Amino acid sequence: MENPEIATVRISLPSKGRLAEESIAFLDACGLSIYKPNPRQYQATIKDLPGVTVLFQRPSDIVTSVRDGSVDFGLSGLDVIEERKGDNGDVLVLHEALGFGACSLALAVPETWNEVYDLASLGQYAATLSRPLRIATKYPVLTGRFLDKQGISYTLISAEGTLETAPAIGYADMISDLVSSGQTLRDNRLRPLEDGVIQPSQAVLIANHATLKSNPQALAVVRQLLEFIEARLRAKDNLSIFANMRGESPEAIAARMFTQQTIGGLNGPTISPIVVRDGDPNWYDVHIIVHRNELFAAITELRAIGGSGVVVTPVTYIFEEEPPRYKAMLAALA
Repeated sequence: MENPEIATVRISLPSKGRLAEESIAFLDACGLSIYKPNPRQYQATIKDLPGVTVLFQRPSDIVTSVRDGSVDFGLSGLDVIEERKGDNGDVLVLHEALGFGACSLALAVPETWNEVYDLASLGQYAATLSRPLRIATKYPVLTGRFLDKQGISYTLISAEGTLETAPAIGYADMISDLVSSGQTLRDNRLRPLEDGVIQPSQAVLIANHATLKSNPQALAVVRQLLEFIEARLRAKDNLSIFANMRGESPEAIAARMFTQQTIGGLNGPTISPIVVRDGDPNWYDVHIIVHRNELFAAITELRAIGGSGVVVTPVTYIFEEEPPRYKAMLAALA
C-alpha cells in the first residue's frame, strides 16, 4: 500500500499490446525491471528506482496524463504524442528514439484507385468529386494538418474501431492509419500512397514540463532513466572483443592495430600484459569495442596482425561523461 506521506514519482507505460510487451522488455534490458506480482494490477514498481510508481494506461491516455500533470513521465508512440500533446509545451520529449514500436501514420487508398498513387494524383482525384474526400482516422489533428498543407478538400470521419474496412463498407473513401508491415492494408485491399506518410513513429519517453521544473525528485529520476537508457542504446549494437597478441610493447601492438580499419576501439585499444607460464614478457591482452556488423572484419584484422584466442561478448552498457539528452533537457527547462 502506497504511503500518501511519501512523495512518489509516477511513470506510465502502455497497458496492452505489442508496445506494452516491448516497453517492459526494453526497460528490463536497461536494468530497470518492472515488478508486478499480480498481472491484473495496473500499478507496479521498479526496484532500482525507489520512490517510483509505475502505472499502466492506454497509449493515448498516457499522453493526456503527462500533459495534465497527473503522471510525471510516460512512454508512448510518437504518433499519439504528436496527436495529443497540445500546443502549450506541457509535454517535453526526453528521448525521441527508443528503438522499438516502429510504424508510420500514413494515408491509404483502395487498390482499385489505379490512377491515385501519390499526393498529387490524390489532389487531382479529389477535384473531380462533387464533395470533399471522406477520410476515416483516429488522428484528426495530424491528418488535418497534413492535408491542409496539400490543399486537398476533405472531411475527417472519426472512428474508434477497425479503420481498414471503412472504404469497403462505404462510410469513407480512404483512411489515415498506422502502418507497420502493411499486411493489414493488403488484407483489406488497401495500399499506402507513395508520399503519404504523415508521421513516422516509434516509442518515445516524455515528461511533464512543470514537474521537472518544480520537483527535484523527478529530476533525479529522469537523470537515472536517461543514463541507463542511453548507455543501453549505445551498447546494444556493439560487441566486446578480447584477443591475445605478441608484441614488443603495448605501443607497438597499438601501432599495428591502427593500420587496420575496424579494430581501433572507441578511443583506442586497451592493452594489458599477460603473465604466461614460461615467463615470456611479450604477450598482451587486447580489448576493443566494435559494432556488431563489423565482427567478422574485426576478427580477420586481428588474425592478420597476430591475434589469437579471440573471445567475443555482448556489451550491456556504454556510459559517456554525461547523457546528451539529459543536457538537452536541462537546456530546454532553462
